[in-house]
Amino acid sequence: MSDLPRKAVTRTAKLAALPLGFAGRATWGLGKRIGGKSAELVAREVQQRTADQLFKTLGELKGGAMKLGQALSVFESALPEEIAGPYRAALTKLQEAAPPLPARTVHGVLAERIGEDWREYFLEFEDTPAAAASIGQVHRAVWHDGREVAVKVQYPGAGEALLSDLTQLSRFARLLGPLVPGMDIKPVIKELRDRVSEELDYELEAQAQQEHAAEFEDDPDVVIPQVVHQSDQVLVTEWIDGIPLSEVIAEGTAEQRDRAGQLLARFLFSGPARTGLLHADPHPGNFRLLPPAEEEGQTEEDGGPVGSWRLGVLDFGTVDRLPGGLPRNIGDSLRLALEGDAAGVYGLLRAEGFVKESIDLDPDAVLDYLLPIIEPTQVEEFTFSRGWIREQAARIADPRSPAHQLGRQLNLPPSYVLIHRVTLSTIGVLCQLGATVRLRDELEAWLPGFLAEDTETVDTETVDAAAEGTEYAEEEGEPEGEPVQA
Repeated sequence: MSDLPRKAVTRTAKLAALPLGFAGRATWGLGKRIGGKSAELVAREVQQRTADQLFKTLGELKGGAMKLGQALSVFESALPEEIAGPYRAALTKLQEAAPPLPARTVHGVLAERIGEDWREYFLEFEDTPAAAASIGQVHRAVWHDGREVAVKVQYPGAGEALLSDLTQLSRFARLLGPLVPGMDIKPVIKELRDRVSEELDYELEAQAQQEHAAEFEDDPDVVIPQVVHQSDQVLVTEWIDGIPLSEVIAEGTAEQRDRAGQLLARFLFSGPARTGLLHADPHPGNFRLLPPAEEEGQTEEDGGPVGSWRLGVLDFGTVDRLPGGLPRNIGDSLRLALEGDAAGVYGLLRAEGFVKESIDLDPDAVLDYLLPIIEPTQVEEFTFSRGWIREQAARIADPRSPAHQLGRQLNLPPSYVLIHRVTLSTIGVLCQLGATVRLRDELEAWLPGFLAEDTETVDTETVDAAAEGTEYAEEEGEPEGEPVQA
């Protein structure tokens, strides 16, 4: 490859070939079965060929195609094993690597964006990328002051490629359904498309990363690399080593899995409370498990005993800006659901727009729909597993189930779309890890409204009125939102 494939016609043709390839392999499989090969063996072979084509196409194109692959990869744990197996390896590859750009292309970007004398900024620069992802690749280097750094270089033509891919993918999103059965992929594509400009803006990314780095600078559990240099299409940050979370998922010890899961949950809920920002790209490629810090005098009072693994967090290109932290209504709703207050939960959901004014639902049925999903918050510690998330996905995806019918009547307000996706993605990663996590500890520490003593700001009159079906005028021009099923 000499460059990121830019021509819309070329990219469109490759993407359009994906569903055609799926259909062709299905026909080929039917022929094999007629020829006497067992259905099980043929199905497995068809799935493996499909996974191979998926990775090859999305990985080569990078851009929006690969971004979608990364977004879907965290949901493989919800698939039945006979479907998930062939896709797992292919999708996991998209979290860490893709075919890299040649060195001369990278050198050209550095010369254009930093200056012809760009090499003077570095004592060393490795031409072979350490990682290659959807819109850029990372090179390991040594900054002129001796610090090891990660140099993130944006692919030429990345913006055009992102928009072209996501537009094309949205046209046949329904045909991609077999990749993640039971999930509506189109809203995922739409949300990724809405974030294109932020994803490409390295200045915004540098600001978000530096705000996190400053807040977590002395944190004993979470490590955020400092920003060293930023210019258009080039971002230089401190280098951090560690075990990629994808490797912990594949072969980590129980201790590593549990520690990674606990810290991932802690970062999800503490980040917005501490910085007003929600890291919105929680796939395993963006996290590292770091060995304990060797600092003298570190004690349990500092946040953890010496010997505790730490979580390194990368890539702040997509964040949700939440100046007040996560919405209090999330904590209030969880608390009321755990208390069995069906009317109270229903009132909050209606007031926030999760239940539209034109729809009336049974509050007890809504509570029954929610309780299995929030099971991890009902106990002191919970072991996330692929089996558990498959049960939840099957219950909600089965058109014959009451949960499916009720879920289709719920609405996801626009302000909650990214929070919803990040939460689901994080749960997907926790299930991939098979981690035992004390989730309640993190909710009690960081989620407004989850503890009873945080309830003084809840507008009970609004909640009660909403529970009775009182109509509230929507803000003028407010988008309708998405089905919660998405």
